[in-house]
Amino acid sequence: MTVIDKIAWIHLDGGSVLSTRNRGIDVYYLPGGKREPGESDVQTLVREVREELGVGIAAGTARHLATFEAQAHGHPEGTTVRMACYTAAYEGTLMAGAEVEEYVWLTWADRDRVSPVDRLVFDHLRAHRLLT
Repeated sequence: MTVIDKIAWIHLDGGSVLSTRNRGIDVYYLPGGKREPGESDVQTLVREVREELGVGIAAGTARHLATFEAQAHGHPEGTTVRMACYTAAYEGTLMAGAEVEEYVWLTWADRDRVSPVDRLVFDHLRAHRLLT
């Protein structure tokens, strides 16, 4: 079994969660990405969010929300993504980065538009009354 190690930023606003869609991809993903060798969770979070959305994560505010595992979207059966999710404050203005086609605010009604692991996050957020 192959495991993809990812970190994601959970940014909520008014019952919606920030999500991104990369160019040529048909589903939305929570902002974040794969860890590079030697990076901590927070270092990965800071780097990936800067690359994808052009904002600076305030590293000292990062708080682990939960970690989720599911079949990796677009990968062969048996490839799992393990995604550690963090909340954190940020500085700057959100803007789509080089590989990001768009960023959007999604609600529970959009659950079928996200990757399998993100669906687990949506379920968690909904259960804690954070996602409308």
